[in-house]
Amino acid sequence: MIFEQVYKSSKVIERHRLAPLCAEREQYLRHMLEEGYSHRTLTNAASYMLHAIQILGLCELRVVHEEEIEKAAEFWAEYRGPFRDPGHSQYGSPRSFIKYVCAWFRFNGKLALSPDPPFHEQTHAFSDALRSTYGLAAVTARGYSNRAQGFLTWLAAQGGNMETVSLADIDKFVVAKRAEGCRPRGIANQCKALRSFFRFAEMRGWCVPNLALTIRIPRIPKNEPRPTGPTWTQVRQLLKLTEGNDPEHIRARALLLLFTIYGLRASEVINLRLEDLDWQSEVFTIRRAKHGGTQQYPIQYEVGEAILKYLRYVRPRVDDRHVFLGERRPWGPLQHTTMWRTVSRRLEALGIELRHQGPHALRHACATRLLQKGSSIKEIADFLGHRNTKSVGIYAKCDIAALRKVAAFRLGGLR
Repeated sequence: MIFEQVYKSSKVIERHRLAPLCAEREQYLRHMLEEGYSHRTLTNAASYMLHAIQILGLCELRVVHEEEIEKAAEFWAEYRGPFRDPGHSQYGSPRSFIKYVCAWFRFNGKLALSPDPPFHEQTHAFSDALRSTYGLAAVTARGYSNRAQGFLTWLAAQGGNMETVSLADIDKFVVAKRAEGCRPRGIANQCKALRSFFRFAEMRGWCVPNLALTIRIPRIPKNEPRPTGPTWTQVRQLLKLTEGNDPEHIRARALLLLFTIYGLRASEVINLRLEDLDWQSEVFTIRRAKHGGTQQYPIQYEVGEAILKYLRYVRPRVDDRHVFLGERRPWGPLQHTTMWRTVSRRLEALGIELRHQGPHALRHACATRLLQKGSSIKEIADFLGHRNTKSVGIYAKCDIAALRKVAAFRLGGLR
């Protein structure tokens, strides 16, 4: 009996058994148990399912929309009844409620799919063309199509459509983005994406002719703040927070070293696989997120020691070939949000306030450090995996010493 494995109290077990959809809830809990989920996770799932069917008034499983579950989560967040566990830090969290309950309905095929946003087919075709015809990397194509989708969703909300869209509509959208706090570089990227999209749309006959030609890319002010990262002294302080044998610290240290020494993007670390680590030759291979190429780096001593410690003592022994895995079942590659928290929480603990609080802040720190140590813009562009030097030129506001090879660059004092 699954409820007897989850709970010890006979009263709690009886409450779960007498509630509607007992068989369906038991089936899902058995599935979770077979997948290796922890006892705490099973307890959470059982509790959230029970309260979901009570709040939604379910006597049998039906198709539900995520909006219904979100409203139920809001109700539960305010609930102060006798069966609430006040000692559980996540219990009553709307986000956790939604996650667990959506997973249950999805398992039973009863979670309604969210409708596609307006003009989804057009932006999907645009994204495919950017990759297949123009050879853009998937992440770049996704960025362009997401920006186009953002505008088209806004346009539909204003009652507009593709056939009659005008430059005035685009101007209004840009004004709205500025009001939301979008920076000049973000506005320029948005306009660039829209110009590319409407050039494609014109070829398909979706919009008025020559609209793309009227979209101007605004200049980025020379005095725009350059990307900021922690100083190298702060980087060392950050790494000190990962010392010790706590499993989370061990994984965090390996991640932070990859971000700071090599300036890798989060997605590049996420996609790092066991076969990419050539321990015999002491090199590892990265798949570049932006242009899809590969690049090899020497395994720096501190990095190698940190990764080996993670592989030996922390990483689960599973078939998944990604180097860095999540901390909970079902095992899979580390998520962007986990990487972001790994960096941001430690920056916050040190009282370091930056415009970027995630892994990209450490990429900025790496680039700035390279400049300060005398590397040329071209060398840094190659080191960071940029196709041209324009992306790195913004760091030139730092003082540049005499040139020397990036290959000779060594980050002393990390120990």
